[in-house]
Amino acid sequence: MVLQFSPRLYFGCFFHTQHFMYSLNWLNPPRHLHLCLARLLNSTSRVMLMRRIPFPWLITVMLVVFSFAGCGGYSGTATVNGNGPVAPYITTPPANQTVTAGQTATFSVAATGTPPLTYRWQKNGADITGATSSSYSTPVTTAADDGEMFRVMVSNAAGNVTSNSAMLTVNAGTANSSVDVITYHYDNGRSGQNLNETTLTLANVNSTQFGKKGEFTVDGKVDAQPLYLSQVTIGAQKKNVLYVATEHGSVYAFDADSISGTTSTFLWKTTTLGSGETTSDNRGCGQVSPEIGITATPVIDRARNAIYVVAMSKDVSGSYFQRLHALDLSTGAELFSGPQTITATYPGTGDNSSGGNVVFDPKQYKERPGLLQINGTIYTTWSSHCDIRPYTSWVMAFNADTLAPTSVLNLVPNGSEGGIWMAGTAPAADAAGNVFFIMGNGDFDTTLNASGFPANGNCGNCFVKLSTSGGLKLADYFTPHNTVAESNADLDFGSGGGILLMDLTDSGGTTRHLSVGAGKDALIYVVDRDAMGKFNASTDQIYQEISGQLGGSVFSMPAFFNGTVYYGAVGDALKAFPVASAKLASAPLSQSTHQFGYPGTTPSVSANGSANGIVWAIENSGAILFAYDAADLTKELYDSNQAAGNRDHFSGNKFITPVVVNGKVYVGTPTSVAVFGLLP
Repeated sequence: MVLQFSPRLYFGCFFHTQHFMYSLNWLNPPRHLHLCLARLLNSTSRVMLMRRIPFPWLITVMLVVFSFAGCGGYSGTATVNGNGPVAPYITTPPANQTVTAGQTATFSVAATGTPPLTYRWQKNGADITGATSSSYSTPVTTAADDGEMFRVMVSNAAGNVTSNSAMLTVNAGTANSSVDVITYHYDNGRSGQNLNETTLTLANVNSTQFGKKGEFTVDGKVDAQPLYLSQVTIGAQKKNVLYVATEHGSVYAFDADSISGTTSTFLWKTTTLGSGETTSDNRGCGQVSPEIGITATPVIDRARNAIYVVAMSKDVSGSYFQRLHALDLSTGAELFSGPQTITATYPGTGDNSSGGNVVFDPKQYKERPGLLQINGTIYTTWSSHCDIRPYTSWVMAFNADTLAPTSVLNLVPNGSEGGIWMAGTAPAADAAGNVFFIMGNGDFDTTLNASGFPANGNCGNCFVKLSTSGGLKLADYFTPHNTVAESNADLDFGSGGGILLMDLTDSGGTTRHLSVGAGKDALIYVVDRDAMGKFNASTDQIYQEISGQLGGSVFSMPAFFNGTVYYGAVGDALKAFPVASAKLASAPLSQSTHQFGYPGTTPSVSANGSANGIVWAIENSGAILFAYDAADLTKELYDSNQAAGNRDHFSGNKFITPVVVNGKVYVGTPTSVAVFGLLP
């Protein structure tokens, strides 16, 4: 049998015509003939038999196929002999794509024919270098790309076929972002607000227009908050980049605009493990399990082209390591002769002391809170594995240019415990370079010196202020009057994180510098950062204290936006506390109808200035992303359970904070970062 066709393709606005000449052995028609005729005799074709010559062994047929296919089509040449290879045939041609400037577009084709099939994509008739798969994703688009045409040639040993051309439409937008998220909760005050979100609005965040766009898959739990940089040069192209760290000790850079379904494609990936090393085991504590690699949120210094990461590992001999890494933002390569192995001692006789010094044992700690950068210094704060002793309370500083240690402070040097947890949030800093955070349960010396500080230096369960100008030093603190009883009952103050409020003016015209925090006792503590209150055994010497308004313990950090503090305690609604005359309202102005299970929720806020304020919160139990009107939390705009068919579902992970930037919401999961945004 010989089947030959040489099609000519005529395009019109309503139909095209294809002429085919066949010669075939009628008595032994191959299986491929049925396939070929089935493709021709489709529901949109009209076939007219033009001529039949009744030779005994040969029939010649001319077919004219009128295909009402608009202005699209395909063309190609092929020869099929006997039961040989079948030429390619396009079953699903590339479709027109519409994107916003700064996003990527993906064109796909489906074809059949004898494998292997090869693909060659073209833009405006010219081959695209390296575009040789069944789909093609463009680089990040600009307005200049609007109207470009894409097609693909599919080939095999029997011939080739070229698809119709699909058009790329690029709408103006803000995807070429100038917004960066370089640290936990957006800024060193840990406000949790992004005031430069112009894409997501109160009008379009709903289950019809907004939902899950896909997931970036990774090799371990994402306990650290993802970070984001706009317009990073990678491979000679400017890209918006999402940086993700995992408990498997890996750091990824993803093209933030390339998400479409589930993908493991990354711009670069780096491991923080040394040769022959693995990540740490969970050290007998289920809080971070089954492995400990990178737990703390990194910090990015764009001027130094570095992302700073603390990672834990162990070698084959069973030795454990904590190391500070500085990775190149464009390649993931180690910088500044890193990594720096972390070791420390401090004068004291507390847990794990020797020769008059407490010693930092890397296996006893994890870097749970996020990293903090102030100018040229990186600060780390350390928690234990559960309450497994020996451990004390460590704060360390490192030079951002050399990774060399520059200062160390132990806040429980002559006692035990005092881990710095804050539910994985991060220490805050003010414009003067003072550091603020809340400590966990630990020894506190109720005997004070003349300046009101613990006489033996133990300040467990304290809300502390550290000065940094001459090295790390305890400058001020507050702790509740019943601090010893709280520590003994494991009702630590530092189960949640504290934020710094913007400067506020009180009723007397005084400018106040305030910070807000809460812990397991479910009280909201508002401290004056200029005079925190220290310790009094009879009463809490504090600027403001609110009781009875949180429905459970706090394992989260609040957010602050437009004069309102948002809190999400365990087993409680998300609540909005307005601030007036430098005082929090004694009761919430509004609250969500949903109540959040353990560990509560750390909200984030997106807005365009003061407009279109949206509060984002995650329910860990059941893994639900919520969006609320920031002006009224009773108005739920969206939740990820609303769409049919589990369209927006994702896997839950403890202590996750949503990151909202450039029209997308990023959510860490046990195996990925789920990405939400406006739907096509």
